[in-house]
Amino acid sequence: MLNIGCHLSISNGFEAIGKQALEIGANTFQFFTRNPRGGSARKIEQADVDALKQLMSENGFLQILAHAPYTMNLCSAKPETREFALNTLKDDLQRMEYLPDNLYNFHPGSHTGQGVEKGTEQIISALNEAMFPEMNTTVLLETMAGKGSEIGEKFEELKAIIDGVDCNDRIGVCLDTCHVFDAGYDIVNDLDGVLDKFDRIIGLDRLKAIHINDSMNYLGCHKDRHQKIGEGAIGIDAFKRIVNHPSLKNLPFFLETPNDIDGYAYEIRLLKSMVE
Repeated sequence: MLNIGCHLSISNGFEAIGKQALEIGANTFQFFTRNPRGGSARKIEQADVDALKQLMSENGFLQILAHAPYTMNLCSAKPETREFALNTLKDDLQRMEYLPDNLYNFHPGSHTGQGVEKGTEQIISALNEAMFPEMNTTVLLETMAGKGSEIGEKFEELKAIIDGVDCNDRIGVCLDTCHVFDAGYDIVNDLDGVLDKFDRIIGLDRLKAIHINDSMNYLGCHKDRHQKIGEGAIGIDAFKRIVNHPSLKNLPFFLETPNDIDGYAYEIRLLKSMVE
């Protein structure tokens, strides 16, 4: 069975988003913790959370994934931006305790001219301040395309962050197919080789989720432009190999393709049909 979902809006509450996932054939989903461009988070109602937990239990949902806002840059050269990011991270991780044993994903950040080493130090410092030993959430670093001054296009950069985190058992990676392809990892012609490299550098035990997206651009372009499944440079054949790969097939997959809800429903059916 393929564990597949997409990005859905939390605006109508947790139970509503769970029901919407079921309607499109999903058994997991991803949501923004707050407006993706920043701002305050919606109030959490315990009854709404409990209703989602029951729905997930009754319908065999795998772990769900909360996505941090794009504006959360833990390694900006601007102190006020880093402070905003740290406060967001702290708040998000506390709020995730309402939904224990799930996943929280964020873009490592852009060093904005400080350099990868300095940016990495700032990310580690923020994570060590925000994460806590008794937390029940696994924090995921997302693989990035490498546009601008992004940190995380190379597996080695993610490894450096992971090694510096104190709560090491609560840190992992979300692999984005568009991002790694745009970063130069050839998942079309050498998926085994890419995963072997990931295993040597980070360890496949750290890989907890997949963002499954096609790419509008060519291998190694460092652009980060998502495309619908099978309509980009990665292509259908590669996605068949991805969803059936023994190291990936049991992980949760999350679509972030340029789609409306009907488009996501179609892609979920399409990806399910590829499972051997």
